[in-house]
Amino acid sequence: MLQPRAENATNIAADFLTRCFAPGEAIALFLRRENPAATIQRIVPLERALAPRYLDWLAHENAAGTNIYVSANPLRSGSRKRTKECIAAVRHLYLDLDSDGEARLTSVRVSDAVPPPNAVLSTSIGKYQVLWRVEGFTLEQQESALKLLAITFGGDPACTDCNRVLRLPGFLNCKYDPAYRITVEYPGDSTWNCEDFRLDILAADATLLSRSVALRKHPDKHTNSERDWAWVLHELAQGKDAAKLTRKLASRRADKPNPLYYAQRTVDVASARLWLIEGVPIDDVATMLEVRRRFEIPVALCRARAREIAQTAQRMIARRKVA
Repeated sequence: MLQPRAENATNIAADFLTRCFAPGEAIALFLRRENPAATIQRIVPLERALAPRYLDWLAHENAAGTNIYVSANPLRSGSRKRTKECIAAVRHLYLDLDSDGEARLTSVRVSDAVPPPNAVLSTSIGKYQVLWRVEGFTLEQQESALKLLAITFGGDPACTDCNRVLRLPGFLNCKYDPAYRITVEYPGDSTWNCEDFRLDILAADATLLSRSVALRKHPDKHTNSERDWAWVLHELAQGKDAAKLTRKLASRRADKPNPLYYAQRTVDVASARLWLIEGVPIDDVATMLEVRRRFEIPVALCRARAREIAQTAQRMIARRKVA
């Protein structure tokens, strides 16, 4: 007979699995013990994972010091491995916030670049895993989006592979002494698609970094977003007014799902980048961005947005120095 806390743990885990996967889908459960080091992986139908005896077994292993994980994506029926080739469909985008978690989670919650998460897991004090339920993503699109999410919000860049496993809520994170019980909240229940994740500027910048030589040889291969980015940088460097640039860019890019959002973010990221290169402290950059949009964006969102954009521009500059 399970103790009340363990019984509650299995209920939480079952609820999470039911929300994340559909009946009949195969999922991978990964068990890792730290001392002595040992791992077990089981690929089972969702219904088997939800069976009381199976959940009791997971709880027993967890109580003995074994960490419990579940695959982020469902696997093909009959799979014996959790490789990229075995993934049946892209089900989630995810973000690991392992440092400065509270501030970075706040940035995610208030950002207009991503929709509300479907689940937020607290995996230890100040550390979070953020999940969005999605559809219509290819594996390549998923991994690209995961990298951009990590860059944008300061997530763990190592956690951007499509065969990733996530901690299973309700159970204990046994890496710590005392062990930390993993909790989960569900901010929303929608299913999102590619157009809901508006990370255009970072995508353009990453493309410019990786293809700079090729683009110089073949200028006709620039995307519209890359042309916008180069144009805005040039205009700002010439001292052009940011408000006028924003209006002009929004009118030029009526093809975007949200032209004003796109224009505001393009102009503000470009401005922040130029200011930082000129030696303006990042706190002052965030303040200037906040003042610029204070009459256009609600106060709480405006402040967090300004900080996130300043940090994004700082990371852009750092990546160029490394390259």
